[in-house]
Amino acid sequence: MTIPQLIAQSSGRAFSFEVLPPLKGRGIARLFEEIDLLSVYNPLYINITTHRSEVVVKTCEDGMTRRYTERSRPGTVAVAAAIQNRYGIQAVPHIICSGYSRLETEYALIDLSFLDIRNLLVLRGDKAKHHNCFVPNASGHAHAIELACQVNEFNSGKFVDGSYMDALPAVPFDYGVAGYPEVHLEATDAETDMAMLKKKVDAGASYIVTQMFFDNKVYYDFVDRCREIGITVPIIPGLKPIVTRRQATLLPKVFGVKLPEELVVAIGKCEDDMEAKQVGVDWCVNQAEDLYSHGIPSIHFYSHNAVPSVHRILDKLFS
Repeated sequence: MTIPQLIAQSSGRAFSFEVLPPLKGRGIARLFEEIDLLSVYNPLYINITTHRSEVVVKTCEDGMTRRYTERSRPGTVAVAAAIQNRYGIQAVPHIICSGYSRLETEYALIDLSFLDIRNLLVLRGDKAKHHNCFVPNASGHAHAIELACQVNEFNSGKFVDGSYMDALPAVPFDYGVAGYPEVHLEATDAETDMAMLKKKVDAGASYIVTQMFFDNKVYYDFVDRCREIGITVPIIPGLKPIVTRRQATLLPKVFGVKLPEELVVAIGKCEDDMEAKQVGVDWCVNQAEDLYSHGIPSIHFYSHNAVPSVHRILDKLFS
């Protein structure tokens, strides 16, 4: 079942959340503990992030330093399969341009097809840490729209080398894309950003999940602008609870989002991160309640480093 179909058939309030694959060398038990904590509230689906390889410098036994390419969080495909098998909840792995060739993407799509994982979130992904700006893989994609087109071609039975499958996939991939209510950091302007989003939807994206925001008016205005240019797919709001005082200044710098003055003042009055975490929970609960009251059927929670807070939020929303 696709994500829009899951949302359409849900009654009342629905939600989803996002997890990270375990760091290289760590087991999956801790991740399962986090999912166990949140899955009692019956999420519609669970997103699994994908991470590019990064260049690291290590000192070897001979005293020389050498550069290596490592991926700190491998296993997105395997984690998606483990979640879907263990919990019976739709898993939605991220497929990204950053750091991946078209052939590597194709291999991931083949594996996911074999595992009967049919829902994806198609993203460009972040730049490499050692680059000042985004640089695509030499044989990869520069934009999410190109990645979406590769998924479309795979659905039609075409491989990147131009050859064709013996038979079409039994069930084609369905995918969503990201939307930025406060405009992507690298976009030249809001109109260009919106035009690119429209292209991704026209290419076949069946839903949009938004970047985090802390003022619901920003989301409502974004939805209105999308509808005005003919975007009709579901637009799922993405919420993230603040968990530390430092995030009040860090999140705007890193993600280009604005915090309402009321929230900034409330966090500024906190004496420690425990108090800030409570402010973050309360703010996120109020956001969610308002969204649900405006007829928004499903909310996506960015739970990275915030699982206890998301658990408290869900407890207030669903208990």
